[in-house]
Amino acid sequence: MDESIAVESLAALAQVMRLRVFRALIAAAPEGMTPGALAATLDVPASTLSFHLKELLHAGLVSQERDGRHLIYRPSLAHMNELLGYLTAHCCEASGAACALPRVTTALPRKIPS
Repeated sequence: MDESIAVESLAALAQVMRLRVFRALIAAAPEGMTPGALAATLDVPASTLSFHLKELLHAGLVSQERDGRHLIYRPSLAHMNELLGYLTAHCCEASGAACALPRVTTALPRKIPS
């Protein structure tokens, strides 16, 4: 992954609502979610959600597919894995030790504070 792409991806995620949207889509992978389902899950207005989805789309972190009259948003798992690989590519290089990155799980918030 190119450094500028990594920076753009991280910048897109460096905002609370976009990070929550991305995490909700990760939880719904691979099926994805409609904007209506996302808005209900995150308790966010459709116009706010639309803005954040556009930013995530631009950064390549999500994809959009039309299914009849509905739009389906899915996380770009390949892009996410590339970003994680980029961030951890030099893990433990100086010490020669094996890198065992812990898996962190936390529940998604159901309501976004205003």
